[in-house]
Amino acid sequence: MSITLLQTTANAAEYSSNGAISFEADTNPTNPVDPTDPEKPVDPVDPTDPDGPNQGTAGPLSIDFASSFQFGDQLITSETKDYYAQLQSFASGESGPNYVQVTDKRGTQEGWSLSVIQNGQFKTAENEELNGAALSIAAGATTSITDMQYAPTVTASHTFVPNSEVTLVNAPVGKGMGTWIYKFGNDAAEGATAVKLNVPGRSVKLAKEYRTTLTWNLKNVPDNTDGN
Repeated sequence: MSITLLQTTANAAEYSSNGAISFEADTNPTNPVDPTDPEKPVDPVDPTDPDGPNQGTAGPLSIDFASSFQFGDQLITSETKDYYAQLQSFASGESGPNYVQVTDKRGTQEGWSLSVIQNGQFKTAENEELNGAALSIAAGATTSITDMQYAPTVTASHTFVPNSEVTLVNAPVGKGMGTWIYKFGNDAAEGATAVKLNVPGRSVKLAKEYRTTLTWNLKNVPDNTDGN
């Protein structure tokens, strides 16, 4: 008959070590992403400029991209008409709603605001105005891979007044961290009629191209004028 002896093992020593990670503001540019799938990188096309869109702004708080609005070639008419901007197209051949992309990589949770100004009425190269033309956006929404509890507040619809600045996106303190898409329409179908140019029938229309510019301004503090 054999007897097995059980041996008790006791800790001879105990020692603690650490794990740590630190983050700092990222000043590298942030590339554009798909407005309907913010995890998917894209290469946007500018329908108004064959050289392509402007590069995104520098710094940890940046405007990475803003769509240009192309309303195409239209027939001269004496009727009041609505014209809709083409969808945002990408080098891949895909398209989606027009949008603006903002990234906050400061790591401070200070908040921010995004405003825009239409720099004058649509005009020809010879400075002839398209009198009464009204540019508007609709179906404004936001998306991100960041949790939506940190989403900024966006303006769903707005009609621009030339030379008048308006805040369209506002991230209060504690919100807006990461990359956020402000898109006009949740998908291509909705985006197809989300950016509109209304031209009165009484406006004199010359057989020329009319243009305006939009200046997007990103401010490093939220807009508190509405009480946010």
